[in-house]
Amino acid sequence: MNRSRAAEAALVGNTIIWGATFVLVKAALSDISPILFIALRFSLATLALLAVFRRSALPSGSGPRSWKAVGAGALAGVFLFSGYIFQTMGLRLTTAPRSAFITGLTSVAVPLLAALVYRLRPQVSEVVGVLVATAGLALMTLPGVLGPVRLGDLLTICCAFGFAAHIVTLGHFTEQMSYELLSVTQIGVAALLGWALFSWVERPRVAWRPAVVWAILITGLLATALAFSIQAWAQRYASPARTALIFMLEPVVAWITSYCIAGEGLSGRAAAGAALILGGVMLVELKPLNSRQHQFQ
Repeated sequence: MNRSRAAEAALVGNTIIWGATFVLVKAALSDISPILFIALRFSLATLALLAVFRRSALPSGSGPRSWKAVGAGALAGVFLFSGYIFQTMGLRLTTAPRSAFITGLTSVAVPLLAALVYRLRPQVSEVVGVLVATAGLALMTLPGVLGPVRLGDLLTICCAFGFAAHIVTLGHFTEQMSYELLSVTQIGVAALLGWALFSWVERPRVAWRPAVVWAILITGLLATALAFSIQAWAQRYASPARTALIFMLEPVVAWITSYCIAGEGLSGRAAAGAALILGGVMLVELKPLNSRQHQFQ
């Protein structure tokens, strides 16, 4: 397996982790406010990565661990946290299915941002795969037509662009900079922003029940420390458009987990949507292409 395929397999692993922890997080949020949960989760992840990476996560004068890498990681952390906070704020003012669909539009926003900011042109199969998967996401998450745009929808659109900017930023910097330093910095900045904002974005609350403790431990260590480190490494070899497309598998994994754990079924329409998402990803993965996007001439 070449590095490109290994990177994409690792990104699929991320979607499995995130999708599998959806039920866990959903249960925990009945006992803890969302931004406080994010702050605790990212703080634990930062401490874990500092312990694992140690010296390799500390900046040096020049090269892959320069202070420029710290700045890149901080920028990625701001975008990452903005995705989470806009998603949380938007979810209060719109429905969960609409939020899931609009957040999934990250896969559409990524090639647009990459083309606009870094002049990276997505490959034809990537564009087709994104469109097929987006249609599948609509079938899987939306009960009918979208209807009028609400404030919550606009906030969730900001969320999609926040996550897209995070993917594009990592894709731009990770080839030339230490993924360890990028990982620690982005997660540390997201944790700091969580602590700075949670008290006025929401009314903090927490009940220290086992479900909350386990959710913080599992999402902090696996879904944050491990998963975002994998992403920082994998995007050296996988284009931003492919990364975003692979991440669209998350709702499929979340449904499989919900079905296995809670017995939640899936309608025929939603099952067709899941099949389209898988088809969109396979369309790209089965076609032999260069792993990196190319610039406009």
